[in-house]
Amino acid sequence: MFYQFSYWLFKLKLSQPSEDTINYWIGTNSVHKLEYALTNGNYKTRQLAAEALEFVGQSSSIPVLLVAIDDKIHNVSIAALNTLERLESNEELIKSIIKKRFHWLKNLRDKEEKQKNKKVKKHNIYHWERASKKSFEIVKERLKRPIR
Repeated sequence: MFYQFSYWLFKLKLSQPSEDTINYWIGTNSVHKLEYALTNGNYKTRQLAAEALEFVGQSSSIPVLLVAIDDKIHNVSIAALNTLERLESNEELIKSIIKKRFHWLKNLRDKEEKQKNKKVKKHNIYHWERASKKSFEIVKERLKRPIR
């Protein structure tokens, strides 16, 4: 009853399901609830839902997982990829997953290489010459003179 209530609160966007709630949905094979959590939850809920769909293992959730691959949060995307690999629906899907992983790996290596090759910028620090004591004294004397 509590888990049903938490699902309705989640649908009304008043709260996010906890890890226990998602584990309960795994136990009851509530695929539609997990798919809803994957599409509409915050990043932790989406990640937990993607990992949970791995255990439920129905091919009807593949379209939702394919959309989750392109999530902005990398942990959600990785969880969706892992789930799709374990579902193994067809050969083309596995090829696209492998291609996506290689693309990510290439991007990560490129970023690391850019950071490594990035030269440390040397900032030009200009030191202003300090007025000598003599010139300071001259200015003081001129200020003491009356204006003509």
